Amino acid sequence: MPREVELSLNEREFIASALRENIRLDGRAFDAYRNLSLDFGEEYGVVNVQLGKTKVVVRVSAEVTTPFPDRKFDGIFQISTELSPMASPAFEIGRQTDIEILLSRLLEKSIRRSGALDTESLCIVAGSKCFALRADVHVLDHDGGLIDACCIALIAALQHFRRPDVSVEGEDVTVYDIREREPVKLAMQHHPFCVTFSYYEHGEIVLIDANLAEENVREGEIVVSMNRHGEVCQIAKYGGAPVDPLTMLNCTTVAHEKVKTLHQFVQGKLDADEKRRDKGGLMAELSSENSRELAAIPG
Repeated sequence: MPREVELSLNEREFIASALRENIRLDGRAFDAYRNLSLDFGEEYGVVNVQLGKTKVVVRVSAEVTTPFPDRKFDGIFQISTELSPMASPAFEIGRQTDIEILLSRLLEKSIRRSGALDTESLCIVAGSKCFALRADVHVLDHDGGLIDACCIALIAALQHFRRPDVSVEGEDVTVYDIREREPVKLAMQHHPFCVTFSYYEHGEIVLIDANLAEENVREGEIVVSMNRHGEVCQIAKYGGAPVDPLTMLNCTTVAHEKVKTLHQFVQGKLDADEKRRDKGGLMAELSSENSRELAAIPG
């Protein structure tokens, strides 16, 4: 089975000794993220996120289908993750690794099970028709911080996505094209983000956003998912080393501040993209078509 190139004992000791001297090899503070960039595609619901060298693409799509028999008034929301060999030699097509299983579970708990998306708003006709929403998470490059980057990209994609507008007359459902009616935003109830803490020296040293080399040296990790209001969606701890309760409490406090910053960052990008689309998007195109039609009418 393919594997990542493992760090040598000298490299591990060098990173550990640097951390004991309060030094990270890239010069960051212990509670600092790497450079974060977020871009939207021309299609609604397509988001590219880069956290350091880690690159993630998320695409959200929707189709009309039949709801589950036991959830007649709810739509369907699914999250699919893909870690291809392009991202890391440790990933294989068709074979789930521990990293992919962990990523899927945390995104599921943090976003879907926490009720971030109002699935009742996806219902068209109770028990008959609903929207099935699918979020595909593709990891293009893996250099640590995978959970945080994927969560940022997924939340941004859900906020950016627009589903088609529909009308219902009896049992007849009409789904309108984007050029016929303005698409509709998804009903989001809150916006959770994941913040991953890597700990060393039995919890005495704690880092945020560890890169791949730092992840290979850590003793364990704590993943805190919460929204900007401080409501905790889930806390997961992995690794055998114990963590002091005070350290755990400090992690939730720091995570709250980071989540508020991430929320402002994503919201700023969404606002900028909306302004860009207003200037040269669908409405401008329709306006220009109307102008041409008026100009063609004999005076």
